[in-house]
Amino acid sequence: MLELTAYAGIFLISFLAATILPAQSEAGLAALLLSGDYSTVLLIAVASLGNTLGAVVNWALGRGIDRFSDRRWFPVKPAQLERASRWYHRYGRWSLLLSWAPLIGDPLTVAAGVLREPFGPFLLLVALAKTGRYLVVAALALS
Repeated sequence: MLELTAYAGIFLISFLAATILPAQSEAGLAALLLSGDYSTVLLIAVASLGNTLGAVVNWALGRGIDRFSDRRWFPVKPAQLERASRWYHRYGRWSLLLSWAPLIGDPLTVAAGVLREPFGPFLLLVALAKTGRYLVVAALALS
């Protein structure tokens, strides 16, 4: 049961970290990896899945942002969205390879939704970026 809780926990924190809510998944993943009690491959896979699905939520939010962006409670500031949109227009879908990056990654995934990036390429590029980040975290934690 404890093992299931650990995997569910890393999924949840990774999911939240990819949405616009503040969360830090790298430290949780590193701690679980360092404990040696869990499968490295499974931890990376679960964290990557959670983080990618969180980015999908951002993409979906971006698809319907027009009607909510003026609300005070909306978590993406207009300046963040504008900066991400400019970046996205300049570099295109390949900018999604930076979806792992702090500060710009989440707004980029929202911008991809706003700019109607097709779901298939979005999912592929974001999954590669998110998984790559967790592979680097694992390599650093276990070295």
